Formats: sequence, C-alpha cells, structure tokens
Amino acid sequence: MGDETCNHDCSNCSASCESREPQSLLEKPHKDSSIKKVIGVISGKGGVGKSMVSSMLAASFQKKGYNAAILDADITGPSIPKVLGITGRAMGDENGIYPVISKTGIQTMSVNLLLENTTDPVIWRGPVIAGTVKQFWQDVIWKDVDYMFVDMPPGTGDVALTVFQSIPVDGIVIVTSPQELVSMIVSKAVKMAKMMDIPVTGIIENMSYVQCPHCGEHIEIFGKSHLDEVAAEYGLPVLGRIPVTPEIAAASDAGSVESLEAGWFNDAITAIENI
Repeated sequence: MGDETCNHDCSNCSASCESREPQSLLEKPHKDSSIKKVIGVISGKGGVGKSMVSSMLAASFQKKGYNAAILDADITGPSIPKVLGITGRAMGDENGIYPVISKTGIQTMSVNLLLENTTDPVIWRGPVIAGTVKQFWQDVIWKDVDYMFVDMPPGTGDVALTVFQSIPVDGIVIVTSPQELVSMIVSKAVKMAKMMDIPVTGIIENMSYVQCPHCGEHIEIFGKSHLDEVAAEYGLPVLGRIPVTPEIAAASDAGSVESLEAGWFNDAITAIENI
C-alpha cells in the first residue's frame, strides 16, 4: 500500500493493498527451457490408460512435425519409459537435468529414468512426490517443446494439486472408461479443473469397444457407454473412443507405442491444436 502508517497487521485492516492480493504459485521452468503448451492428461481413478493415451498423443504430435514432450507426474506408478521403449537413464550436470529422448524424438522425464533399478518401488510421502514433480518442471532442460503432455497420477490428491498450482497448464484431457463409474470420474476431474481455473479440452474414452475382426461390429464388452450423456452434462466434447486391440497391448508391452497408427486421436489433436 505504501502508507507509512501501515503496521502490517492485516487482521484489523480493511484496506485493499498489494500484500493482501492472492499470489500466483506458478513456478518458472528452467531458464534454458522453452515450452509453448502444456496439456494435463488426468482421470478420477486408476487403470483407465492415462499413460497409454499420454504417450500416443505425444507420438501423434511428434509425427505431425511438432516437438513433443512427456512429463511423467505419476511418480509411484511410472510407465511412460516402458511404453516408449526407453531403457537409458537421465543425465545431468551443473546446468540441470536432461530429458531422455525416445526413438521418434519425444523428450521424456520420469522417476524411472533416475532409479538404479526400474523395478524399485517409490515409497515416498506426498510432499516428496510433489517436490519431485516440481523438479521435473524447474530443473529439467526442455528444448523447444511445442506440446508437453503431463501424465498425471490417478485422483485429485497432492500431485494433481501441485501440477495445477505450479505448472501453467493450458488445458486438460480427461481419460475415462465405459462403465457406470464414468460419471463420478469425470465429475471429480471437471470440478477440480474448474476450481483451479484450468479449461477442460475434452474427454477420451479408452477401452471403449472391441471390433470384431470378421464383421467389424463394435462389441461393448464393458456394457453400454455413458460417455455422451456425461459429456453433454458438462458441455464437453468427446475427443475419441479408443478400442481394446491386440495391437495396442502388444505395442505397450514391446515399448513401441510410437509405431502405432493412431487415427483414433484425430479429433483430440485438432482440439489441442486449437487451444
């Protein structure tokens, strides 16, 4: 406020001065980083294929000629290096940490790239995990990234809060599955995004159907999808329906997700480009 009579005791003062304004918690990336757009990939629960969707989105953007990156914020369940076939370790020097580059050029950072043994469990408390995610943003040198995809852990806990408060997320993609739980899952994700003032780009339904190899019929093995009703309830576009296919499963196991032709993501790509 600049008033010499101010005693800095805000509890008994009604003045609207600068010190009373809410301060942004956004953190700056590394001074040598360049990141244009950040997309969070989230879900209200685990096991719906967020990491697969994150990696295939990044691969799709890389194929279109963009520079894509993945920040694996799922610290206790990191699977991005596995699905991309990355086996090396991240290196660093006095300047910072360098992401590991996938076969097609996707810049990647995950806690598994820092562990001596990738099967070692990460048994850390919430604040340590959240701090690690911040380090991936602040200490890693991300070079000329057009689109960074943040693979979030399931739920709306510490890490999700840290990402939304610390990293300037431009939009989020919600991943869900065709079950009755979808309404609750999407509702939680949408409400958290609204509370954090982050726009929701749309919803992708994973494990949506199985396509008969003989007649092409779509078989809804998890029952009838409720995605359209839920999307309409929140005024969100459906960005894609991903089938259950042997090709996706085999590519994930073999670390060759980048080789998949992912036409299912065309609407998602367009929506993200329009952010």
